[in-house]
Amino acid sequence: MTCIVGVVEKGKVWIGGDSAGVAGYDLMVRSDPKVFRNGDFVMGYTSSFRMGQLLAHRFQPPKRHADQDVYVYMVTSFVDALRQCFKDGGYASKENEREQGGQFLVGYEGRLFEIGGDYQVGENLDGYAACGCGGSIALGALHATSSECPTDRIRSALSASERHNAGVRGPFVVIGPEDKAKALA
Repeated sequence: MTCIVGVVEKGKVWIGGDSAGVAGYDLMVRSDPKVFRNGDFVMGYTSSFRMGQLLAHRFQPPKRHADQDVYVYMVTSFVDALRQCFKDGGYASKENEREQGGQFLVGYEGRLFEIGGDYQVGENLDGYAACGCGGSIALGALHATSSECPTDRIRSALSASERHNAGVRGPFVVIGPEDKAKALA
């Protein structure tokens, strides 16, 4: 299920996502957005609606010290607090002594990070990222639209994913640097 897309331009981050909730062949277009703000962070998730609910309504990202590198902060303080939130919220799982969470994108301090199910933190040098079942289709659209504005790129990527992946459906929601959230046609 899902396609979450992020774009960085001139030190600002936009994240967009679809509204599909998929289980096997069943599809529900959900009213609760997969893209939202949490303090200074903009996030978009795939994997589990429960995970998204915890990210949006329970997770309290720790403060970053001004002299701490943003990437180091994400890998250490942010992920440590995230793991604890998922444990406390009943979402984290453990198999063979290895913890598992879920996958999502995070925009913070003008940078775009992808958090993996094993809590690894990635940052794409291309200035864009996508995850979810429509992610690879979206990546192609993002590559092909590099000269367009961020919201148009996100619209194109989500539209391509919806057209070519059964687990992606509008309406699409995007959050830009100045937006709380808004639907894209």
